[in-house]
Amino acid sequence: QVQLVESGGGLVQAGDSLRLSCAASGRTFSNYYMGWFRQAPGKEREFVAAISRNGGSTTYADSVKGRFTISRDNARNTVNLQTNSLKPEDTAVYYCAADRSYGAVRGLGSQDKVDYWGQGTQVTVSS
Repeated sequence: QVQLVESGGGLVQAGDSLRLSCAASGRTFSNYYMGWFRQAPGKEREFVAAISRNGGSTTYADSVKGRFTISRDNARNTVNLQTNSLKPEDTAVYYCAADRSYGAVRGLGSQDKVDYWGQGTQVTVSS
């Protein structure tokens, strides 16, 4: 089992930044690919960003490319999402995900099959 706990969400204005963090506990963190997803009200959960096990490869949704940066610290069992130049359309609950497959945390395949999810952290961006 892997437990994931997100933090760092909040209410900000358009153009502001937030740093989201996901703390993992349980099995060996470095064995898992990590990703961030988000779900806006009335919409399906969507892929945001993913990172490989050693942090050497990252993938982003087109909507956040150039504004968001995913990183991980395997020594501290954490994965972070730096969100800059936030827009009202970034408003959503942000979820951390862990899986043994890189494809899974990039949103390929059914999200129901992702190994582990966090409980989410709310990000609200006002205009």
